[in-house]
Amino acid sequence: MNVPLDSALISNLTPPLRPLVLCYHAISEGWNDPLAVPLDAFERQLRGLLARRYRPVGAADAVAATGRLLHVTFDDAFRSVTKALPVLERLRVSATVFACPRFAEGARRFDIPELAAQMPENSEHLATMGWPELQDLVARGVEVGSHTLSHPHLTALDDHELGRELRESRERLEDKLSVRCRFLAYPFGEEDERVRAAARSSGYEAAFALPGNQASTNLYAVPRVGIWRGDGSLRVTVKTSAAGRKLLLDPLTSARQRWPGLARPSQRSAR
Repeated sequence: MNVPLDSALISNLTPPLRPLVLCYHAISEGWNDPLAVPLDAFERQLRGLLARRYRPVGAADAVAATGRLLHVTFDDAFRSVTKALPVLERLRVSATVFACPRFAEGARRFDIPELAAQMPENSEHLATMGWPELQDLVARGVEVGSHTLSHPHLTALDDHELGRELRESRERLEDKLSVRCRFLAYPFGEEDERVRAAARSSGYEAAFALPGNQASTNLYAVPRVGIWRGDGSLRVTVKTSAAGRKLLLDPLTSARQRWPGLARPSQRSAR
């Protein structure tokens, strides 16, 4: 005997679709690294998603709304991201750039220990935006969020250092850019319950994970899909599909695994 399902029961069986939040890093043709996506590939990827009827939204809707929505994020505030701005503006796609204040001060390179082998050969590709470039982003309607003060492994910090990295980053960004810093992205995609609680208490409205759990509704672990150099059109299509996004729960797809030789220090127990 076939029993019809009412709409309420169907709704309960099929959870609402989470917005699709993409995570990029650098935009570069010349840097042969998983972090660097060529500009033409970036534009093709966005056009493909728009053709699949994804609707671009700002960061706040990417955090709180549901539906076939799209938001683009960039971690590390590489200077090469400025190449993507005309594409974003032409396609009317909203974006958030997550910056570390320590790398915005002066003519800095993203010289974290995990990328030391890239120096000095790729120093130009590791250039980060300074305060003038970040101020220009704000003027062009791009959200600027925090990527912590200096891009550490947050889960390995003690409570004092964890709070300082989160709080001082937000305060410096707000002071220099004269806008609220509402959102955080965790360096290396590393977070746990203690880190999420610290993000909340440090004044952020939400925080973005990588990849995160697509089934989670935690505002301080908003999932993203990482897009890397070498991800062809088919792979991007699969990764951004509903089924493919569930597969990103596998930690082997995290940023940590996509960076060759990326070390992860032993985690300290929460205090």
